[in-house]
Amino acid sequence: MRLAYAVAGLTLATATLFGSSPALAADQVVLSRGHTDAVDVHYENGSLKLKVKDDTVSPAVVRDPADVTFRVLPAAETVVPDLPAFSFLGAPGNKIWMLPQVQDPALLWPGWNTTTLGKGVFAGDKISLSLVGADGPGDVTLFDTNSLGTPSIKFRSNDGLPDRLDVPVHTHAHAGWVFSALGTYTLRFQADATLTDGTVLTTGPVDYRFVVGDLQPGGGEVSLAISGMAEGDYQPGDTVTLQAVQSPQGSLHRYQWYVKRYGQDEFAPVAGETGAAYSFTATRELNGSQYVVKLLDGETVAATSAEAWLWVAPPEEGSSTAKSVTATINPSEGALVISVDPENRAVTLPPAVLSAAGDRWESTGALKPVTVTDTRTAQPGWTVTGQVADGFRTDDGKTFAGSYLGWTPSIVEQGDQQGVIAGPVSAPYVPGRPHTGLGDNAALAAAPNGKGLGTARLDAALKLAVPTNTAPGTYTGTLTLTAI
Repeated sequence: MRLAYAVAGLTLATATLFGSSPALAADQVVLSRGHTDAVDVHYENGSLKLKVKDDTVSPAVVRDPADVTFRVLPAAETVVPDLPAFSFLGAPGNKIWMLPQVQDPALLWPGWNTTTLGKGVFAGDKISLSLVGADGPGDVTLFDTNSLGTPSIKFRSNDGLPDRLDVPVHTHAHAGWVFSALGTYTLRFQADATLTDGTVLTTGPVDYRFVVGDLQPGGGEVSLAISGMAEGDYQPGDTVTLQAVQSPQGSLHRYQWYVKRYGQDEFAPVAGETGAAYSFTATRELNGSQYVVKLLDGETVAATSAEAWLWVAPPEEGSSTAKSVTATINPSEGALVISVDPENRAVTLPPAVLSAAGDRWESTGALKPVTVTDTRTAQPGWTVTGQVADGFRTDDGKTFAGSYLGWTPSIVEQGDQQGVIAGPVSAPYVPGRPHTGLGDNAALAAAPNGKGLGTARLDAALKLAVPTNTAPGTYTGTLTLTAI
């Protein structure tokens, strides 16, 4: 079975490809997901400046750090690993909130950038970047890891500041940003450089605001709960009244209620329900539904409640509305089916950015889950492969090969004893390494003979890496997935 899967909206904007700066935006924004060069170094009109390059929008815009709040969402919560090399983060098992070095599409991906700085302008073709101050409820650490997983600390607030890092021009880099506690932090970065004629330049300290977790304005943590849900079953026709309860009570008063019905994967907003109370009529169709409420500060989520479950009594035994349904599955039949949720058929990669080595335009993203269901009781096994056979193309005819897109497959979910194995990494093509990337068939996952019965959900981290002479434009290609 073959499944066409569009990988669309790959943006190689002219401004990005040729190093000029996007227009400076003046509006206040909160950045919580996607790529941003949080510490973006510029040299303009004889002055060194720190800005924010916001790639969460297309085309990208450059912002003043004073206009940006960086959100570290609750999903960033993790724990310190029980490995001696990571003891600088605290005791093993301690909670931390981390924006990782490798992009997680569900979180913010901040980095630093000197790609706008020209060679031959600064002594040694480098500038220095320093963390000169950090205020907040906990410690802040920026570190990266090498190919062997060994960490290297770049900035750390709890062992004395300033911390200084020499950064060559034409550098684009990412690190893990780790915060040890919930709350609001102000990080003060400073860039310094010496021109080739000996002139010393500095930006002076520049404040960057990070908010970790769900917080009220001013940094005070607030919890949110739902009251009013009965512990037992409701009868059809009963009125259900839920109440959002803040602790401590703050000045915010706008909410959004959400529901996830039984069998659904995600919560959906309840249209028009933005008050502290939410009333509705219980029906048997709502049995097993979950409800949450979010406290809003403008467009920012200040707090999210835990789920409240609704249970509605089933019909009495023998009721005329009850039916007995018997289903028989013929074990001699079955099929192998591959499918994608219609909402996930288009994948949009973020605008490409210059690689750390300065030799490729790169963009990363996620394939989004692919479902494979095998009901063949003979269990002959199966393999899923993917290929961008016809490459990528713009509306005006510019192209590049599908081999410049690669992936790292993963298994999201599978049944017990199903035995599904993720395919190997297929890296984007580079000269001298033929048959790489998705220009040829590449394995996403496989189940060996005697395995595979049931349903498995597959995914892959996507990476695009094209030469720096690739023509600017928005490219679209078709990734065909085949299950055999």
